[in-house]
Amino acid sequence: MLPFVNMSADKNDEYLSDGMTEELLNVLAKVKGLRVPGRSSSFSFKGKNEEGIFRIVGEQLHVQTVLEGSVRKAGNKLRITAQLINVADGFHLWSETYDRDMTDILAIQSDVARQVVQALQVQLGVEDTLALARKSTENAEAHRLYLLGRYHFVKATQAGWSDAIQAFNQAIQLDPSYALADCGLADNYNFLGGSFMPRKEAWAKEKDAAQKAVSLDPNLADAHLSLALALAGDFDWPGMNREMNRALELNPNLALARDQFAWLLTVHGRFDEAVAQSRKAVELDPLSPLININLAWWLHCARRFDDAIAQARKTLALDPNYAWALRTLGWSLRWKGDATGALAEMQKAQSLDPDPWSIGCFGYALAVSGDRAKAGQILRDFEILAKQRYVSPAASMVVYLGLGEKEKALEGLERCYADRDTQCWFLKVDPLYDSIRNEPRFQALLKKVGLDQ
Repeated sequence: MLPFVNMSADKNDEYLSDGMTEELLNVLAKVKGLRVPGRSSSFSFKGKNEEGIFRIVGEQLHVQTVLEGSVRKAGNKLRITAQLINVADGFHLWSETYDRDMTDILAIQSDVARQVVQALQVQLGVEDTLALARKSTENAEAHRLYLLGRYHFVKATQAGWSDAIQAFNQAIQLDPSYALADCGLADNYNFLGGSFMPRKEAWAKEKDAAQKAVSLDPNLADAHLSLALALAGDFDWPGMNREMNRALELNPNLALARDQFAWLLTVHGRFDEAVAQSRKAVELDPLSPLININLAWWLHCARRFDDAIAQARKTLALDPNYAWALRTLGWSLRWKGDATGALAEMQKAQSLDPDPWSIGCFGYALAVSGDRAKAGQILRDFEILAKQRYVSPAASMVVYLGLGEKEKALEGLERCYADRDTQCWFLKVDPLYDSIRNEPRFQALLKKVGLDQ
């Protein structure tokens, strides 16, 4: 599926065309017998209309048909076009134009999905029929605000997450039973935690929103996924496992659920199962930089460093400026003994993403490369920065590990535990902690987070 094009005079209405695309992806992915690549893979083609684009999409996503369209908004009027195209010959299998009011946007989404399935001659079961007809809300304005929230969320910036939270809250005010809007809130706090606010504070808000979403719609896979991620913030591994399995039971094609199930398996050292789940996630969303680099990280935690390096470089071919991929490559190079290569990747990563954790990883690489003075300066810079904004204790902790100052590193890890910082998730498996793994304080932390078995 290609992202629908915004044909509105106001470019700020782009959230409608992006939202229409995302909603159709979500609905069609639930139909048994259809293979629908995930959001990231679809949106990697946004703005691309070169000759042979359908053939390129078919080759890269391994699909035989492509759905494309456009959205034009003028006042309260919408014109939505959609066409289903056969990749092999460019032939239109189906096309339709809808001239409706904004209040009809939910009905249009259901109609497009239903007609696509009919054109593909997919045999529908009862559950599939219900999924195509199902509306997440009856309030068109609440739905518009939800789409606006998702649009801001994927910007992956502090300002974007702040705007998204505002939009989701407005949607919930209009429709308090709108479970997807609560999922959106939960996902925002998941990303804000540890970066722009203490993880413990963000986790509490994330958990409240996710629990509300599940109570509103127990059959919404996204809600169970959101709750699974929230429960990880309290190191509730059995609860996370329960919710993750329920999410996959409800929607086996939810790529992010496969990806995050791989994470759960990784933190417990179940690497072969984790890699199998992760490869399934990549199959579902092959052009997603996040899902691709996560596979590299699970391989890294399994100490399959050559495989991790190869996968990280494959991810960087998708996005050369992806800081998380550069850091993952840097860490695997470090454990392969290439301190110079690791330093170069960490330096590039922190220049692209000046997040404290990214800078801390660079500080670690400086320290192990012998530049203890610059590493020490990073620690002093963190003290100044902490007076202006939240700085995760993990940022300084990793620099202390590089400097070989074990006691200070352990103090930092204990603060990470108090903050419910994400670094605690990888205590059992990350090679970063090998130098302090046998310390009694480290073993005590491992037990506190429930990863001692």
